[in-house]
Amino acid sequence: MPVLDKITSQQAIALEENHGAHNYHPLPVVLTRGEGVYVWDVDGKKYYDFLSAYSAVNQGHCHPKIVDAMNKQAQTLTLTSRAFYNDMLGPYEKYVTEYFKYDKVLPMNTGAEAVETAIKIARKWAYEVKGVAETEAQIIVCENNFHGRTTTVISFSNDDNARKNFGPFTPGFIKITYDDIEALENALLNNKNIAGFLVEPIQGEAGVYTPADDYMQKAKALCNKHNVLFMADEIQTGIARTGALLAVCGNCSCQGHCERQESYSRPDILILGKALSGGAYPVSAVLADNAIMNVIHPGQHGSTFGGNPVAAAVAMAALDVVEDENLAQNARTLGILFRSEINKYIATSKTVKLVRGRGLLNAIVINDAEDSTTAWDICLRLRDNGLLAKPTHGNIIRFAPPLVMNKEQLLDCVSIIIKTLKEFEK
Repeated sequence: MPVLDKITSQQAIALEENHGAHNYHPLPVVLTRGEGVYVWDVDGKKYYDFLSAYSAVNQGHCHPKIVDAMNKQAQTLTLTSRAFYNDMLGPYEKYVTEYFKYDKVLPMNTGAEAVETAIKIARKWAYEVKGVAETEAQIIVCENNFHGRTTTVISFSNDDNARKNFGPFTPGFIKITYDDIEALENALLNNKNIAGFLVEPIQGEAGVYTPADDYMQKAKALCNKHNVLFMADEIQTGIARTGALLAVCGNCSCQGHCERQESYSRPDILILGKALSGGAYPVSAVLADNAIMNVIHPGQHGSTFGGNPVAAAVAMAALDVVEDENLAQNARTLGILFRSEINKYIATSKTVKLVRGRGLLNAIVINDAEDSTTAWDICLRLRDNGLLAKPTHGNIIRFAPPLVMNKEQLLDCVSIIIKTLKEFEK
Protein backbone atom coordinates (compact mmCIF):
# COMPACT_ATOMS: atom_id res chain seq x y z
CA MET A 1 0.00 0.00 0.00
CA PRO A 2 1.56 3.35 -1.02
CA VAL A 3 2.34 5.57 1.97
CA LEU A 4 0.29 8.45 0.57
CA ASP A 5 -2.95 6.44 0.34
CA LYS A 6 -5.58 7.36 2.93
CA ILE A 7 -5.33 4.99 5.86
CA THR A 8 -7.89 4.08 8.50
CA SER A 9 -7.17 3.97 12.21
CA GLN A 10 -7.48 0.20 12.26
CA GLN A 11 -5.05 -0.17 9.34
CA ALA A 12 -2.47 2.16 10.89
CA ILE A 13 -2.59 0.36 14.23
CA ALA A 14 -2.38 -3.05 12.55
CA LEU A 15 0.66 -1.98 10.51
CA GLU A 16 2.52 -0.88 13.64
CA GLU A 17 1.49 -4.04 15.45
CA ASN A 18 2.69 -6.30 12.63
CA HIS A 19 5.83 -4.52 11.45
CA GLY A 20 7.09 -2.47 14.40
CA ALA A 21 8.80 -3.54 17.61
CA HIS A 22 6.37 -3.58 20.51
CA ASN A 23 8.35 -1.14 22.66
CA TYR A 24 5.44 1.25 23.25
CA HIS A 25 1.81 0.94 24.30
CA PRO A 26 0.14 3.94 22.60
CA LEU A 27 -3.31 5.21 23.33
CA PRO A 28 -5.48 3.93 20.45
CA VAL A 29 -5.80 7.11 18.42
CA VAL A 30 -4.11 7.69 15.03
CA LEU A 31 -3.07 11.30 14.47
CA THR A 32 -2.50 12.88 11.09
CA ARG A 33 -2.28 16.65 11.67
CA GLY A 34 -1.42 19.17 14.35
CA GLU A 35 -1.70 22.93 14.76
CA GLY A 36 -1.11 24.91 17.92
CA VAL A 37 -2.78 23.14 20.84
CA TYR A 38 -4.84 20.84 18.61
CA VAL A 39 -4.32 17.54 16.79
CA TRP A 40 -6.64 15.69 14.39
CA ASP A 41 -7.00 11.97 13.81
CA VAL A 42 -7.32 10.25 10.44
CA ASP A 43 -11.12 10.47 10.68
CA GLY A 44 -11.00 14.23 11.12
CA LYS A 45 -11.81 14.33 14.85
CA LYS A 46 -10.18 17.23 16.69
CA TYR A 47 -8.51 16.92 20.10
CA TYR A 48 -6.71 19.06 22.62
CA ASP A 49 -3.17 17.72 22.97
CA PHE A 50 -2.47 17.50 26.70
CA LEU A 51 0.85 15.67 26.42
CA SER A 52 2.80 17.78 23.89
CA ALA A 53 4.97 14.80 22.86
CA TYR A 54 6.28 14.61 26.43
CA SER A 55 6.90 18.38 26.45
CA ALA A 56 8.70 18.51 23.12
CA VAL A 57 5.95 20.59 21.51
CA ASN A 58 5.96 23.46 24.01
CA GLN A 59 5.70 25.98 21.16
CA GLY A 60 2.62 24.24 19.73
CA HIS A 61 2.29 21.88 16.80
CA CYS A 62 3.82 23.04 13.53
CA HIS A 63 4.65 26.55 14.72
CA PRO A 64 5.02 28.52 11.46
CA LYS A 65 8.25 30.26 12.48
CA ILE A 66 9.94 26.96 13.38
CA VAL A 67 8.63 25.11 10.33
CA ASP A 68 9.70 27.97 8.07
CA ALA A 69 13.24 27.94 9.50
CA MET A 70 13.44 24.18 9.01
CA ASN A 71 12.14 24.29 5.44
CA LYS A 72 14.43 27.12 4.37
CA GLN A 73 17.54 25.47 5.77
CA ALA A 74 16.58 22.04 4.39
CA GLN A 75 16.54 23.51 0.90
CA THR A 76 20.07 24.90 1.30
CA LEU A 77 22.24 22.52 3.33
CA THR A 78 21.16 19.70 5.64
CA LEU A 79 24.29 17.90 6.77
CA THR A 80 28.07 18.17 6.48
CA SER A 81 29.04 16.10 9.52
CA ARG A 82 31.56 17.80 11.78
CA ALA A 83 34.36 16.97 9.34
CA PHE A 84 33.83 20.49 7.98
CA TYR A 85 32.56 23.78 9.32
CA ASN A 86 29.13 25.01 8.28
CA ASP A 87 27.70 28.51 8.37
CA MET A 88 24.88 27.72 10.84
CA LEU A 89 26.56 25.94 13.74
CA GLY A 90 28.72 28.83 14.95
CA PRO A 91 25.83 31.33 15.01
CA TYR A 92 23.67 28.77 16.83
CA GLU A 93 26.38 28.04 19.41
CA LYS A 94 26.76 31.76 20.09
CA TYR A 95 22.99 32.18 20.29
CA VAL A 96 22.28 29.26 22.64
CA THR A 97 25.20 29.94 25.00
CA GLU A 98 24.19 33.58 25.34
CA TYR A 99 20.53 32.59 25.76
CA PHE A 100 21.31 30.30 28.70
CA LYS A 101 24.44 32.16 29.85
CA TYR A 102 27.12 29.49 29.48
CA ASP A 103 30.54 29.55 27.81
CA LYS A 104 30.20 26.45 25.66
CA VAL A 105 27.65 24.04 24.17
CA LEU A 106 28.15 20.50 22.91
CA PRO A 107 25.33 19.84 20.40
CA MET A 108 23.68 16.42 20.17
CA ASN A 109 20.40 15.05 18.80
CA THR A 110 18.34 13.19 21.39
CA GLY A 111 17.83 13.59 25.11
CA ALA A 112 19.43 10.26 25.96
CA GLU A 113 22.49 11.21 23.90
CA ALA A 114 22.74 14.47 25.82
CA VAL A 115 22.58 12.66 29.17
CA GLU A 116 25.29 10.22 28.08
CA THR A 117 27.38 13.18 26.93
CA ALA A 118 26.98 14.95 30.27
CA ILE A 119 28.04 11.81 32.13
CA LYS A 120 31.18 11.52 30.00
CA ILE A 121 32.06 15.18 30.52
CA ALA A 122 31.56 14.92 34.30
CA ARG A 123 33.75 11.84 34.56
CA LYS A 124 36.51 13.37 32.45
CA TRP A 125 36.39 16.54 34.52
CA ALA A 126 36.68 14.46 37.70
CA TYR A 127 39.82 12.74 36.46
CA GLU A 128 41.57 15.70 34.85
CA VAL A 129 40.50 18.60 37.07
CA LYS A 130 39.29 17.28 40.42
CA GLY A 131 41.98 14.60 40.63
CA VAL A 132 39.87 11.48 41.06
CA ALA A 133 41.75 8.29 40.17
CA GLU A 134 40.85 7.03 36.70
CA THR A 135 37.84 4.65 36.61
CA GLU A 136 36.95 5.53 40.22
CA ALA A 137 34.53 8.42 39.53
CA GLN A 138 31.00 8.11 40.90
CA ILE A 139 27.88 10.03 39.92
CA ILE A 140 25.01 10.45 42.36
CA VAL A 141 21.52 9.92 40.91
CA CYS A 142 18.01 9.78 42.37
CA GLU A 143 15.59 6.92 42.81
CA ASN A 144 12.70 6.89 40.33
CA ASN A 145 14.75 8.91 37.87
CA PHE A 146 14.13 8.87 34.14
CA HIS A 147 17.05 10.02 32.00
CA GLY A 148 16.49 7.80 28.95
CA ARG A 149 16.81 4.14 28.02
CA THR A 150 20.41 3.60 26.95
CA THR A 151 22.34 0.81 28.66
CA THR A 152 24.24 3.26 30.87
CA VAL A 153 21.11 5.16 31.88
CA ILE A 154 19.05 2.08 32.78
CA SER A 155 22.02 0.94 34.86
CA PHE A 156 20.94 3.46 37.49
CA SER A 157 17.19 3.18 36.95
CA ASN A 158 14.97 1.33 39.40
CA ASP A 159 12.28 0.67 36.78
CA ASP A 160 12.29 -3.12 36.60
CA ASN A 161 10.53 -3.07 33.23
CA ALA A 162 13.31 -0.95 31.72
CA ARG A 163 16.11 -3.07 33.28
CA LYS A 164 15.09 -6.72 33.21
CA ASN A 165 17.23 -8.84 30.87
CA PHE A 166 19.23 -5.86 29.57
CA GLY A 167 22.32 -6.32 31.77
CA PRO A 168 25.17 -6.42 32.57
CA PHE A 169 24.95 -2.83 33.68
CA THR A 170 27.39 0.06 33.83
CA PRO A 171 28.93 0.73 37.27
CA GLY A 172 29.81 4.10 38.77
CA PHE A 173 26.51 5.38 40.15
CA ILE A 174 25.19 5.96 43.67
CA LYS A 175 21.41 6.10 44.06
CA ILE A 176 19.76 8.24 46.73
CA THR A 177 16.22 9.27 47.66
CA TYR A 178 14.85 12.18 45.63
CA ASP A 179 14.03 15.42 47.44
CA ASP A 180 16.16 14.38 50.41
CA ILE A 181 18.96 16.84 51.14
CA GLU A 182 20.27 14.75 54.05
CA ALA A 183 20.68 11.74 51.75
CA LEU A 184 22.65 13.85 49.27
CA GLU A 185 24.85 15.29 52.00
CA ASN A 186 25.60 11.82 53.40
CA ALA A 187 26.53 10.51 49.95
CA LEU A 188 28.89 13.44 49.42
CA LEU A 189 30.47 13.08 52.86
CA ASN A 190 31.08 9.35 52.48
CA ASN A 191 32.73 9.36 49.06
CA LYS A 192 35.55 11.60 47.81
CA ASN A 193 35.28 10.30 44.25
CA ILE A 194 32.00 11.98 43.35
CA ALA A 195 32.11 13.65 39.95
CA GLY A 196 28.55 14.97 39.81
CA PHE A 197 24.97 14.91 41.00
CA LEU A 198 22.57 14.19 38.11
CA VAL A 199 19.01 15.26 38.88
CA GLU A 200 15.68 16.18 37.30
CA PRO A 201 14.27 19.41 38.80
CA ILE A 202 10.87 17.68 38.60
CA GLN A 203 10.59 13.93 38.04
CA GLY A 204 8.20 13.87 35.09
CA GLU A 205 8.06 10.18 34.28
CA ALA A 206 7.75 9.34 37.97
CA GLY A 207 4.42 11.15 37.97
CA VAL A 208 5.41 14.85 37.98
CA TYR A 209 6.93 14.43 41.43
CA THR A 210 7.71 18.00 42.48
CA PRO A 211 10.34 18.52 45.20
CA ALA A 212 10.47 21.16 47.90
CA ASP A 213 10.92 24.68 46.56
CA ASP A 214 14.42 24.95 48.05
CA TYR A 215 15.63 21.46 47.09
CA MET A 216 17.55 22.54 43.99
CA GLN A 217 19.12 25.51 45.75
CA LYS A 218 20.29 23.39 48.67
CA ALA A 219 21.54 20.64 46.36
CA LYS A 220 23.55 23.14 44.36
CA ALA A 221 25.07 24.57 47.54
CA LEU A 222 26.14 21.10 48.69
CA CYS A 223 27.69 20.36 45.31
CA ASN A 224 29.64 23.60 45.46
CA LYS A 225 30.83 22.78 48.97
CA HIS A 226 32.13 19.35 47.95
CA ASN A 227 33.54 20.33 44.54
CA VAL A 228 30.96 18.22 42.71
CA LEU A 229 29.23 19.12 39.44
CA PHE A 230 25.52 19.94 39.72
CA MET A 231 24.02 18.35 36.57
CA ALA A 232 20.43 19.31 35.75
CA ASP A 233 18.45 17.19 33.30
CA GLU A 234 16.01 19.78 31.95
CA ILE A 235 15.07 17.78 28.86
CA GLN A 236 11.41 17.65 29.87
CA THR A 237 11.20 20.47 32.42
CA GLY A 238 13.20 23.13 30.56
CA ILE A 239 12.31 25.64 27.84
CA ALA A 240 9.49 27.37 29.78
CA ARG A 241 7.45 24.25 30.63
CA THR A 242 7.30 24.90 34.38
CA GLY A 243 6.72 28.65 34.24
CA ALA A 244 10.39 29.63 34.02
CA LEU A 245 12.95 29.13 31.29
CA LEU A 246 14.55 26.46 33.51
CA ALA A 247 12.81 24.51 36.25
CA VAL A 248 15.81 24.90 38.57
CA CYS A 249 14.69 28.52 38.90
CA GLY A 250 11.73 27.33 40.94
CA ASN A 251 9.64 30.36 41.81
CA CYS A 252 12.32 32.91 40.93
CA SER A 253 10.78 35.95 39.23
CA CYS A 254 13.69 36.12 36.78
CA GLN A 255 12.00 33.45 34.60
CA GLY A 256 15.37 31.82 34.11
CA HIS A 257 17.27 34.85 32.88
CA CYS A 258 19.13 35.74 36.08
CA GLU A 259 22.28 37.78 35.54
CA ARG A 260 23.70 36.80 38.95
CA GLN A 261 24.63 33.14 39.23
CA GLU A 262 23.83 33.01 42.92
CA SER A 263 20.23 34.08 42.34
CA TYR A 264 19.18 30.59 41.27
CA SER A 265 20.46 27.05 41.33
CA ARG A 266 22.55 27.39 38.20
CA PRO A 267 23.63 23.96 36.96
CA ASP A 268 27.30 23.34 36.28
CA ILE A 269 26.11 21.12 33.42
CA LEU A 270 22.75 21.85 31.81
CA ILE A 271 21.11 19.16 29.67
CA LEU A 272 18.45 20.20 27.15
CA GLY A 273 16.39 18.49 24.46
CA LYS A 274 12.73 18.04 23.39
CA ALA A 275 11.37 21.63 23.17
CA LEU A 276 14.79 22.92 22.13
CA SER A 277 13.42 22.23 18.64
CA GLY A 278 9.73 22.75 19.33
CA GLY A 279 9.22 19.13 18.37
CA ALA A 280 10.11 19.76 14.74
CA TYR A 281 13.48 17.99 14.65
CA PRO A 282 15.73 16.03 17.05
CA VAL A 283 17.92 18.60 18.82
CA SER A 284 19.63 18.31 22.20
CA ALA A 285 22.46 20.13 23.89
CA VAL A 286 24.83 20.03 26.85
CA LEU A 287 25.95 23.41 28.18
CA ALA A 288 28.78 24.18 30.59
CA ASP A 289 31.45 26.80 31.23
CA ASN A 290 35.01 26.56 29.92
CA ALA A 291 36.44 25.12 33.13
CA ILE A 292 34.32 22.03 32.56
CA MET A 293 33.73 21.82 28.81
CA ASN A 294 37.38 22.33 27.90
CA VAL A 295 38.21 18.79 29.04
CA ILE A 296 36.74 17.62 25.71
CA HIS A 297 39.20 17.55 22.81
CA PRO A 298 38.94 16.52 19.12
CA GLY A 299 38.13 12.86 18.63
CA GLN A 300 36.95 12.26 22.20
CA HIS A 301 33.23 12.69 21.61
CA GLY A 302 31.00 13.45 18.67
CA SER A 303 27.95 12.83 16.52
CA THR A 304 27.50 12.82 12.75
CA PHE A 305 24.21 14.68 13.02
CA GLY A 306 24.95 16.70 16.17
CA GLY A 307 25.06 20.40 15.31
CA ASN A 308 23.81 19.94 11.74
CA PRO A 309 22.59 23.07 9.91
CA VAL A 310 18.89 22.18 10.09
CA ALA A 311 19.09 21.53 13.82
CA ALA A 312 20.85 24.86 14.35
CA ALA A 313 18.23 26.80 12.38
CA VAL A 314 15.33 25.03 14.08
CA ALA A 315 16.68 25.50 17.61
CA MET A 316 17.25 29.22 17.17
CA ALA A 317 13.72 29.68 15.83
CA ALA A 318 12.28 27.55 18.65
CA LEU A 319 14.00 29.60 21.33
CA ASP A 320 12.95 32.84 19.61
CA VAL A 321 9.33 31.72 19.91
CA VAL A 322 9.71 31.01 23.64
CA GLU A 323 10.90 34.55 24.28
CA ASP A 324 8.81 36.41 21.72
CA GLU A 325 5.55 34.82 22.86
CA ASN A 326 6.29 34.94 26.61
CA LEU A 327 5.69 31.22 26.97
CA ALA A 328 7.27 30.92 30.41
CA GLN A 329 4.99 33.59 31.83
CA ASN A 330 1.97 32.03 30.14
CA ALA A 331 2.83 28.58 31.54
CA ARG A 332 3.18 30.02 35.02
CA THR A 333 -0.15 31.86 34.94
CA LEU A 334 -2.14 29.04 33.37
CA GLY A 335 -0.54 26.45 35.62
CA ILE A 336 -1.75 28.26 38.73
CA LEU A 337 -5.24 28.46 37.21
CA PHE A 338 -5.23 24.77 36.23
CA ARG A 339 -4.24 23.50 39.68
CA SER A 340 -6.72 25.85 41.36
CA GLU A 341 -9.63 24.60 39.23
CA ILE A 342 -8.69 20.94 39.60
CA ASN A 343 -8.28 21.35 43.37
CA LYS A 344 -11.83 22.70 43.58
CA TYR A 345 -13.01 19.45 42.03
CA ILE A 346 -10.74 17.26 44.16
CA ALA A 347 -12.25 18.75 47.33
CA THR A 348 -15.38 16.66 46.74
CA SER A 349 -13.91 13.85 44.61
CA LYS A 350 -13.45 10.22 45.53
CA THR A 351 -11.67 9.45 42.25
CA VAL A 352 -8.75 11.90 42.42
CA LYS A 353 -6.46 12.22 45.45
CA LEU A 354 -4.35 15.22 44.45
CA VAL A 355 -2.96 17.39 41.68
CA ARG A 356 0.69 18.44 41.64
CA GLY A 357 3.12 20.18 39.36
CA ARG A 358 4.53 23.51 38.34
CA GLY A 359 3.65 25.68 35.39
CA LEU A 360 1.98 23.54 32.73
CA LEU A 361 3.63 20.30 33.83
CA ASN A 362 1.05 18.71 36.10
CA ALA A 363 -0.39 15.36 37.11
CA ILE A 364 -3.37 13.99 38.96
CA VAL A 365 -3.12 10.94 41.20
CA ILE A 366 -6.06 8.57 40.82
CA ASN A 367 -7.44 7.01 44.00
CA ASP A 368 -6.72 3.45 42.96
CA ALA A 369 -3.90 0.91 43.02
CA GLU A 370 -0.89 1.44 40.76
CA ASP A 371 -1.63 -1.78 38.90
CA SER A 372 -5.26 -0.84 38.24
CA THR A 373 -6.57 0.17 34.80
CA THR A 374 -8.52 3.16 36.06
CA ALA A 375 -6.09 5.83 34.84
CA TRP A 376 -5.89 4.15 31.42
CA ASP A 377 -9.69 3.94 31.24
CA ILE A 378 -9.96 7.62 32.16
CA CYS A 379 -7.54 8.51 29.35
CA LEU A 380 -9.63 6.51 26.89
CA ARG A 381 -12.72 8.45 27.98
CA LEU A 382 -10.80 11.75 27.79
CA ARG A 383 -9.95 10.81 24.21
CA ASP A 384 -13.63 10.21 23.48
CA ASN A 385 -14.36 13.63 24.97
CA GLY A 386 -11.74 15.40 22.82
CA LEU A 387 -8.60 15.55 24.98
CA LEU A 388 -5.46 13.40 24.77
CA ALA A 389 -3.40 12.48 27.83
CA LYS A 390 -1.52 9.39 28.98
CA PRO A 391 -1.04 7.57 32.29
CA THR A 392 2.35 7.17 33.93
CA HIS A 393 3.17 4.78 36.76
CA GLY A 394 -0.24 3.15 36.63
CA ASN A 395 -2.49 5.45 38.62
CA ILE A 396 -1.11 8.86 37.60
CA ILE A 397 -2.18 10.94 34.59
CA ARG A 398 0.25 13.56 33.30
CA PHE A 399 -1.12 16.81 31.84
CA ALA A 400 1.25 18.92 29.73
CA PRO A 401 -0.43 20.98 26.98
CA PRO A 402 1.47 23.20 24.53
CA LEU A 403 2.47 26.47 26.17
CA VAL A 404 0.74 28.52 23.45
CA MET A 405 -2.59 27.61 25.05
CA ASN A 406 -4.77 30.52 26.15
CA LYS A 407 -7.02 30.92 29.19
CA GLU A 408 -10.24 30.15 27.33
CA GLN A 409 -8.77 26.94 25.91
CA LEU A 410 -7.40 25.90 29.29
CA LEU A 411 -10.75 26.34 31.00
CA ASP A 412 -12.40 24.35 28.20
CA CYS A 413 -9.90 21.56 28.88
CA VAL A 414 -10.54 21.73 32.61
CA SER A 415 -14.24 21.29 31.87
CA ILE A 416 -13.51 18.21 29.74
CA ILE A 417 -11.27 16.73 32.43
CA ILE A 418 -13.75 17.29 35.25
CA LYS A 419 -16.67 16.04 33.15
CA THR A 420 -14.71 12.88 32.40
CA LEU A 421 -13.59 12.31 35.98
CA LYS A 422 -17.16 12.64 37.21
CA GLU A 423 -18.03 9.63 35.04
CA PHE A 424 -15.67 7.58 37.25
CA GLU A 425 -16.87 8.76 40.63
CA LYS A 426 -17.90 5.79 42.75
